[in-house]
Amino acid sequence: MDQKESALTKKKKLGYAFGIATESLLYNMYYTYFLTFLVQIVHVKPHLAGIVIFISIAWDAITDPIIGNLSDRPGADKRKLIIKSILPLAICFVAAWSPVGPKLFGDSQLFNMIFYTVISMLIWLFYTLYTIPYYAVIAELTEDYDERTEIRGTSSLINAFCIGLGNALPALVGVGMITYIHVAGGLSIIAVLTGFICAAALKGVYQARAPKPDEPKEKGLGVRSTLKSFGEILRLKPVKFFLLFVFFFLAGNSMLQSNLSYMVVDCIGVDYNEGIIAVIGVLVATMAITVPIVTKVCEKTDRRTACLIFITISAAGMLISKLIGLDATVGGFHIMLVLMPLLLGMGLSTFWTVFYSMAYDIVELDEFVNGKNGERRESVITAFPQLVQKFGSATGILLQGVILSAYGYDTTAESGADAATFVRPAESIVKGMENVSTLIPAAIIGVALVFLLLYPMTRKTYNALVDRLKKKRAGQAYTNEGLEKLL
Repeated sequence: MDQKESALTKKKKLGYAFGIATESLLYNMYYTYFLTFLVQIVHVKPHLAGIVIFISIAWDAITDPIIGNLSDRPGADKRKLIIKSILPLAICFVAAWSPVGPKLFGDSQLFNMIFYTVISMLIWLFYTLYTIPYYAVIAELTEDYDERTEIRGTSSLINAFCIGLGNALPALVGVGMITYIHVAGGLSIIAVLTGFICAAALKGVYQARAPKPDEPKEKGLGVRSTLKSFGEILRLKPVKFFLLFVFFFLAGNSMLQSNLSYMVVDCIGVDYNEGIIAVIGVLVATMAITVPIVTKVCEKTDRRTACLIFITISAAGMLISKLIGLDATVGGFHIMLVLMPLLLGMGLSTFWTVFYSMAYDIVELDEFVNGKNGERRESVITAFPQLVQKFGSATGILLQGVILSAYGYDTTAESGADAATFVRPAESIVKGMENVSTLIPAAIIGVALVFLLLYPMTRKTYNALVDRLKKKRAGQAYTNEGLEKLL
């Protein structure tokens, strides 16, 4: 561990951090615009479009633990897995934004659903093959509480600009000759470049764990061992609170993020192209400012405290926005073009700054409780919350589609409409869209905060855990005093 930490220079850390662009650019364009693309371009009904996204992401969530288990096997090279996934991910992503579905299947809801579901499933398969090793590798390279926060903070700062690109560039669709597939192609090129930069940064720093002489080699996908691992991890006291926090936060957040286009045009009441650019500009600026502040608060207190502070402010702000009204103006200026992305950016930046570092902490707890002969499960433990993360995100988008349909929103009759065309719906539908951007996600995130409050892994308990773990590794005597909340 010490040798790996000394090799983890600032240049290497920065190169690794750039790897977040490979997944973030594609992730954010998909989550913010794919439902809109299916509804406006393919003319799939909103609730069916939500099902397309839910099925494909649920499939991805299922592959998370399997890929995590494969990535943790002795001799498995996480760096090589990253390299192998980059090009297929980019190719499938571009294919997903092609309007070829309507050309092949016309107005058939069923066949267009199947077509775009299959392509989406391929995207998320290669996405998982990239992200599980990418995020898990840091848990192997350092156990230092603040260094993990620092690396994730740098990564989150880069992520802020990636969220900007992943949201701003698709907003140009309909301006001139730009289409969704052009934007997807441009973002995929950037994703390929940053992915290979990350892989190059890990060279000489990361080494695959060699199998021990008496260690049996597992064959096949290892579904049984994966389920066994998950069962052991679930029995760890902090895990259930952490996973429930992740699920509910992402469900509320994804509902709001996926509703941005409708919020800007129908709720705030401004021109789409001007409004969405303003919203994304404020979102990126907020994240760029918030990430260093969150990182500092984590260093002064701990990750849980920082989350409780900033996410509570974000959720409370959504409720206040509902009371004020999303179409509120001051001197003719639509104030929600600033306030809503500020609240979204605060929650997003806080979550992504601490999420994976919180997952890394469970690696040490798992080794302390379940590890045999120094066995560690970085990838499986990274995959577990990522599985829950995706189910939460998919649930949020599915709920958005269901709610919009329940309020009567339907674009299937708008044949010939392009991506920049938003026909203003009835007032009752607009109220529903407003609830999807304020009241409903705030309530869901409020549930997430309750589980975060119950999560017992703090800086104090983590440092006590690492102290006992080092003694256990060295074969020294130790007690479980101070670990009662964890065990």
